[in-house]
Amino acid sequence: MSQPHAARRRRLLTQIGDGVVLLPTAPEAVRNADCHYPYRADSHFLYLTGFAEPEAVLLLDGRSGKSILFCRERNPEMEIWEGFRHGPDGAREVFGFDEVYALSEMAARIPELLTDRSQLWWPLGHDEAFDRRVNTWLEAVRAQARSGARPPSHYGDLRVLLDEMRMVKDEDEIALLRRAGEISAAGHIQAMRAARPGMHEYQLEAELLHAFVGRGARYQAYESIVAAGANACTLHYVANDAWIRDGDLVLIDAGCELQGYAGDITRTFPANGRFSGPQRDVYEVVLAAELAGIDAVKPGAAWHAPGDAALRVLAQGMLDLGLLSGTLDGVIESGAYRRFYMHGVGHMIGLDVHDVGQRKLHGQWRSYQPGMCTTIEPGLYIRPADDVPAAFHNIGVRIEDDVLVTADGNEVYTAAAPKTIAEIEALMRGE
Repeated sequence: MSQPHAARRRRLLTQIGDGVVLLPTAPEAVRNADCHYPYRADSHFLYLTGFAEPEAVLLLDGRSGKSILFCRERNPEMEIWEGFRHGPDGAREVFGFDEVYALSEMAARIPELLTDRSQLWWPLGHDEAFDRRVNTWLEAVRAQARSGARPPSHYGDLRVLLDEMRMVKDEDEIALLRRAGEISAAGHIQAMRAARPGMHEYQLEAELLHAFVGRGARYQAYESIVAAGANACTLHYVANDAWIRDGDLVLIDAGCELQGYAGDITRTFPANGRFSGPQRDVYEVVLAAELAGIDAVKPGAAWHAPGDAALRVLAQGMLDLGLLSGTLDGVIESGAYRRFYMHGVGHMIGLDVHDVGQRKLHGQWRSYQPGMCTTIEPGLYIRPADDVPAAFHNIGVRIEDDVLVTADGNEVYTAAAPKTIAEIEALMRGE
């Protein structure tokens, strides 16, 4: 576990000169009374440490090149109630830090390490409580000014550096993303096989969770969307409590989280196992748009290329289906297509399902590089209206895959989840 994280810390150290990095993990959050939400470490912290316990702070010392962790001490009595803690000795051995100290030593050690450094990096403004602690440590340095001690003169937002680093995944991250994609695909397959008219949406959500947890991914990467019929026209529908009727399409947008890394797949399928004619027509447009978007993901391509490619297919499909009138260029330039397609074609994916990183630099679209990961997820959402053909009312279709940029193109690592009409209908027949 320690090797990839140590390599990332070394990469960051090369960027900060003789500066210091301070990075806290996420705080625990109370759910109600004395119960907490399931703990999830800060993504940047996981990226650099792999250490998943709460109440920890990472310090990187640019002058010595050392990685230093402050964490909870072992506490046999508390461990009876809350479970195992690594403690300083265990964290140093397992996670490869140069030095590890108890949290109680921060007040003494951190000001000393901040003295006479040119710069200090931390997630400025992200956590008000931690900002106050940083200011306390800086004041401790300033208090020694008569002895010649000086605090850092430059303060930087650490997220700027880490967001850029995390855009290109290393081999260990890619392996975890592939596995998260495989498990997520298995959940969609299980839900398709189980689907029947007369079920509740939450029963299909249960199938997803069963598949995820049974394969070692205890948590969802985000709250699952299981939307039947008209509910599929609500982009972030998460109630998941409606009946699934005969003739409904079911849109499921769901993915697991594995060791912090997210899967994110959307599939749309008929509850009764067979697409109707209008459903088939809409579905084929969205599938063609998704394939066009995926084809545009390649090294050197501008980030907006998949969105442009998918949009042209969707817009032409809207014209062909009679949802819009005019010319292809006209409906794109006017934005008329947004009535039925109102979101972008995808987002970066990694430790966050909507992962960090800037798609533009200095106002210009950046290009894809090998190791970047993105989703491609076009859709059509057709709400009833007087000028909309009745056959298409309440049809919502979205198809989404996770795509890795490779040296010579791309890899769709969620492809195990069926998405052609023939594949879906065959799976739901039990073939």
